[in-house]
Amino acid sequence: MIEADGKCLRCGGCVSVCPLDALTLTESGIVCSDKCTDCGICAEFCPLSAIKTEKVGE
Repeated sequence: MIEADGKCLRCGGCVSVCPLDALTLTESGIVCSDKCTDCGICAEFCPLSAIKTEKVGE
């Protein structure tokens, strides 16, 4: 599962690049569904490195 830290600006970029549509943008931040496979694409895309995933160990 992913986790967005306090640097997240809720720009929605990670949501748009998720190949599994596993992310949803809410007022309180990013919500990750059980469809997430920790592929790390969202973390790589984030310009602020605000997303951490279990798989990529960030």
